[in-house]
Amino acid sequence: MLPTRGRPQWAQRMFDSLAAHTTRPEDLEVVLYLDDDDRMSHDLGHEDFSVVKIIGPRASMGTYNTACLNRASGDIVILMNDDVVVGTPGWDSAVIELAAAVPDGIYLAYANDLHMGKRMCAFPVLTRKACEVMTRPYPEEYQAGFIDWHLFDVFKRLKRMGDDRIFYLEQVVFEHRHYMAGKAEMDATYRINEYYADDWTFVALRHLRQMTAERLQAFIAGRPLPELPRTHGVGNRSSSAWRALLCYASVFLLDSALPVSERMRLWVWLTGRYLRSQGYLPPKQPLRKADQ
Repeated sequence: MLPTRGRPQWAQRMFDSLAAHTTRPEDLEVVLYLDDDDRMSHDLGHEDFSVVKIIGPRASMGTYNTACLNRASGDIVILMNDDVVVGTPGWDSAVIELAAAVPDGIYLAYANDLHMGKRMCAFPVLTRKACEVMTRPYPEEYQAGFIDWHLFDVFKRLKRMGDDRIFYLEQVVFEHRHYMAGKAEMDATYRINEYYADDWTFVALRHLRQMTAERLQAFIAGRPLPELPRTHGVGNRSSSAWRALLCYASVFLLDSALPVSERMRLWVWLTGRYLRSQGYLPPKQPLRKADQ
């Protein structure tokens, strides 16, 4: 599932890497979301596998991903970026073998992106069944990013409840050639996606993630699924720095649904991002090639 804008050459590069490394291309479907004003991308396609195109208005990343999910026909769904190059022959066989090993379909898998590695599920792999149980796997509130962190957090909460369903496919390489990894130049599409746009959304949707984890656990245990709210307001972050930081501390440090180490990690990371966004700390710089 691939929302893309203004990068037909990058998307075609990703397509070619898929074609070169997929064992069963006849079972592969790529669902694109293309903005209606991005005419340079409307002709994207590939002769080796099915390409489904959704052409519609500009929207949030969560909306793009949800639209792709609704059009996808596969039992296994993967969020992908146009700045990815697939590097592992037979990657699809590894994904299918994992799916066969988890018959109820409740798991989160992710490949090695050669940048964040095990630390983050950059390109999350889910089953359609897991998406149905979660109801809103890709919340529309997320404008540009953090959906991977959102899903990672849900499954870490599930792990805390006693069901570890997180699988890191270290030998499967989906190389993320992102500018922050020092593997691409900043372009117009990167600039559109404001770097700190979804930090507060991630904070505000903590309860949704917890309730989603509880639904997954109920499904695994064969219990009735608790209801999710139809909408979940994000609200506004306080304009006062000390109040915002106090909120971050209370949301993460007091969250007993996560291990203490994870609470501390989230608090330190998101507090640092907040301080950078407000100019209290220098912005994070892309890696240099020597740092990779």
